[in-house]
Amino acid sequence: MIKLAFLFKSAPYGSAISREGLDALLAATAFCEPEEIAVFFMHEGVLNLYQNQKPENILQKDFTAAFKLLEVFDIENIFICQEDANQYDLSAKNSLIEEKFITRAELINQLKRAQKVLTF
Repeated sequence: MIKLAFLFKSAPYGSAISREGLDALLAATAFCEPEEIAVFFMHEGVLNLYQNQKPENILQKDFTAAFKLLEVFDIENIFICQEDANQYDLSAKNSLIEEKFITRAELINQLKRAQKVLTF
């Protein structure tokens, strides 16, 4: 059962929303079992997953590499909207994490299984 879902819909830079979401996600791993947490990426949120971003060019810190920590915390319920990934040319080859690319309809069905959804 998914107790807590983290939905990333915002681009990584330009605001602190995605960074705060990642911080909340990592904090939640201390209180939930890995199988009780799910992470979803859709809309501009898929941009968080690009490898080799260069945020220092816009005077930002690179926090997106920390999404690799999801493996360390054994979080396996990670879903990426295929339609949005296609729109932003994100694939398993250039993504920080190689997880499930699923259709938007499948992603929404997975989200419905969660008791609580936090959107960032």
